[in-house]
Amino acid sequence: MTESPNRPRNPVRAPERRHSAGVLDIRNIIGGLLAVYGVILLLMGLFADTEPEKTGDVNANLWAGIGLLVVGAVFIVWAWLRPVLVPEQKHSD
Repeated sequence: MTESPNRPRNPVRAPERRHSAGVLDIRNIIGGLLAVYGVILLLMGLFADTEPEKTGDVNANLWAGIGLLVVGAVFIVWAWLRPVLVPEQKHSD
């Protein structure tokens, strides 16, 4: 199929420069917060005075801390593997 000679072509544009969001990516922030809370709960589960009768003989702080660490790590790995690309803004001087 050939193009019509009267049909305008798309203009050629310079490629847009983009950079990753880096630390400001919300997945990094959420993953970091979950990991911090996970470490706190993990340490509380390991070293704090447990009351197993309240949780049915389960160390709830330990398991919640491990879960938060895993979910936090998933968020951080997700942000690392699939970064958000933000177009650079050109400043007019």
